[in-house]
Amino acid sequence: MAVPPSRLSAIFQIMCGRFAFFSPIPKLANKVGATVPEHASGPRYNVAPGTWITAVRQEEDDSAPLFDTMWWGYRPRWAKGSGNQPINARVETVATNGYFKGAFARHRCLIPADGWYEWVKNTSPKQPHFICRADREPLFFAGIFAERDDGSLGCAVLTEPARGSAADVHDRMPLILDDDSLTHWLAPDITDRETIRRLVGHIDADLIKHWAVSTAVNNPSEGQGEELINPV
Repeated sequence: MAVPPSRLSAIFQIMCGRFAFFSPIPKLANKVGATVPEHASGPRYNVAPGTWITAVRQEEDDSAPLFDTMWWGYRPRWAKGSGNQPINARVETVATNGYFKGAFARHRCLIPADGWYEWVKNTSPKQPHFICRADREPLFFAGIFAERDDGSLGCAVLTEPARGSAADVHDRMPLILDDDSLTHWLAPDITDRETIRRLVGHIDADLIKHWAVSTAVNNPSEGQGEELINPV
């Protein structure tokens, strides 16, 4: 079940809470050395928390990365259904926070996207902006995941202080990994915090671009089409 829109509006004001994903899976699979899945979801221009999303993970040291479906909302099995289901984890504390640190060490994933939405503060109605790479190449958000009570996987997107033009819109942004970091982020044999930080880097801030888009994106139950990312 999706998170009700009434709750979503509060979530979105915190950090990265909505994104678009429409790049072809084969193109992404080639970047991370993953097998193209037999079945893949179609393009989504308004991906909301509390829904099933596409992610990439690696099970064993010598295995190829695989595409999987995860619930956007992180709550590990050991929380026994009583813990929060955050959609984001702050990069500054994810390695030490008791709720996240196990996943940071052993269960890291990539969340493919083509851009994300943030809302300019103090506007009425809230004015969304679409933020992406200036060259429109796909992105990989750094994520963590855990097995949930029902045996499915749930994930959270890591966020960092906003950089480049993204800071015009919001003070946080997803941690977007550069191409050289993708295999290191997925590698299950790399568990040491400092090693991960040494091997993993984010994309150059100069690559980030944004523009205002229609307020139709504000309601995920209504706005889902390709026109959502068009400048207004």
